[in-house]
Amino acid sequence: MKQNIMNLAFFRNKTNVLAAAALLSVTTISAQTFSDFNYRGNDKTYNDNPLQPGEFYSPILQGCYPDPSITRKGEDYYLVNSSFSMFPGVPIFTSKDLVNWKQVGHVLDRPSQLKVEKSGVSHGIYAPDIKYNKHNDTFYMITTQFAGGIGNMVVKTKDPAKGWSEVQKLNFEGIDPAIFFDDDGKAYIVHNDAPPQGTEQYNGHRVIKMWDYDLEKDQVVAGSDKIIVNGGVDLSQKPIWIEGPHIYKKNGKYYLMCAEGGTGGNHSEVIFMSDSPKGPYVPAGNNPILTQRYFPKDRKEKVDWAGHADLVETPDGQYYGVFLAIRPNEKNRVNKGRETFILPVDWSGKYPVFQNGLVPMKPKLKLPAGVQNQNGQNGFFPNGNFTYNDKLTDKNLDYRWIAMRGPRESFITVTKNGVKVNPFTTNIKALAPVSALFHRLQHESFETSVTLDFKPKSEKELAGITCYQSETFNYVFGITKKDKDFYIVLERTEKGQSKLIASEKIALSKPVKLQVVADKDEHSFNYSLDGKNYKNLGGPVSGDILSTDVAGGFTGSLIGLYSTSSNDIIPN
Repeated sequence: MKQNIMNLAFFRNKTNVLAAAALLSVTTISAQTFSDFNYRGNDKTYNDNPLQPGEFYSPILQGCYPDPSITRKGEDYYLVNSSFSMFPGVPIFTSKDLVNWKQVGHVLDRPSQLKVEKSGVSHGIYAPDIKYNKHNDTFYMITTQFAGGIGNMVVKTKDPAKGWSEVQKLNFEGIDPAIFFDDDGKAYIVHNDAPPQGTEQYNGHRVIKMWDYDLEKDQVVAGSDKIIVNGGVDLSQKPIWIEGPHIYKKNGKYYLMCAEGGTGGNHSEVIFMSDSPKGPYVPAGNNPILTQRYFPKDRKEKVDWAGHADLVETPDGQYYGVFLAIRPNEKNRVNKGRETFILPVDWSGKYPVFQNGLVPMKPKLKLPAGVQNQNGQNGFFPNGNFTYNDKLTDKNLDYRWIAMRGPRESFITVTKNGVKVNPFTTNIKALAPVSALFHRLQHESFETSVTLDFKPKSEKELAGITCYQSETFNYVFGITKKDKDFYIVLERTEKGQSKLIASEKIALSKPVKLQVVADKDEHSFNYSLDGKNYKNLGGPVSGDILSTDVAGGFTGSLIGLYSTSSNDIIPN
């Protein structure tokens, strides 16, 4: 691990050198600086359900934080999420009470670990699993990387906040691997896979497979694989996409918990039990133990798609489960993406059941005994209708600022006046690293603004805000040049086809404030030349292309501070 930390320090120094070289190479590009970023949520759900003493909000992580996995060492809990082609990858959070969460970094924070340079936004890292092995005092993060020819992989560390090892590629196919450490020190891997060739019975037929795991070699034991679930709870019902497996041990019995039904309206969580880690696994008679699929589609404060869960036991023997779900807007669109929710779990009987996981979910939960809600204070992540302000002058930018397909350090320079986003010769539509600093969208109704100091020297230069669902679905709202004049432009890209919504000639004598205001599904793009009075460009536009039900894929939308030297937006 010491060597890994040294390698990490070397990478950071090397990144600084590369960033400096990039700066030297773009001296002909106009100076541009972003400062005074502000983001404020205004969702009706939170306005209608203010927190009372003894309450907290779920989701605990709003916005695109899907596929949560959780583990505990002593009094410290750690939680990770899928990150796809976002860079760095696999955000990691810690908590001592399951309510107040603080981000301590990312698991995959080096290009040597994350090979997503040419990946679509919904490729890259899927369904990470984090587990602590008490037998060797080591944390493991195992996942599937759909990029760089890596596939299933594992990294490990003694301290999740101080860097993780290089990638160890694992020798098996399939997705969604998870690791289990038995009381006798043995380790096993379970994962989703295709059924044996020639035995597939229907579209979506999958199996759960198990392997012995060699802790010395960090590799599965060849020939040890065994199918422990075929299809799902009841193969005769043709269940689809049994996946996201985790194994737990309680009172000498082994429990296999999986998602079933696919990430969508039929999503659920199911449970099986066995006397042996290798089965046979018998499904519970009361499956599913978590789902939101049975309720009216027009229900108030709708939570849907619940599943892909992981359990953790508290020091006093209580259980909680984290899982993904969505909160669609009034037009049933999923702009925020899949978020991380939590519920207490009742394991007083034979099988665990998510408390209130089989009724329409509510936005508030009761705090665990003795826990104080520090919502957004003391470095903890905020929930509800929070406001986030960032002057963008701290050399250690907040972890919530991420890039796409490559490290943010390769294109940013933090100054006392704000952050410079040094433009790449790729634009937002490229399957390549883009020079944009992204923040997750965390509300359906929100207001966000940033101050931009920028005077483009040519029509190839543009800087501004992007509302980004993917490389083929996005809005760009920024400043560029045509002939000798400066323009502010708004472009909509849908299915890779771009359309200029509006453009307007402006005078650039000082920094411009750019603002996006969303009221449920309508988005308004506004600008101010005097820092006080805003003018709309292009009228309200639909947020449809920022939703996964229109754009496809698995991510929520992002708000980006964007710059390019390959602008292709031509003002009218």
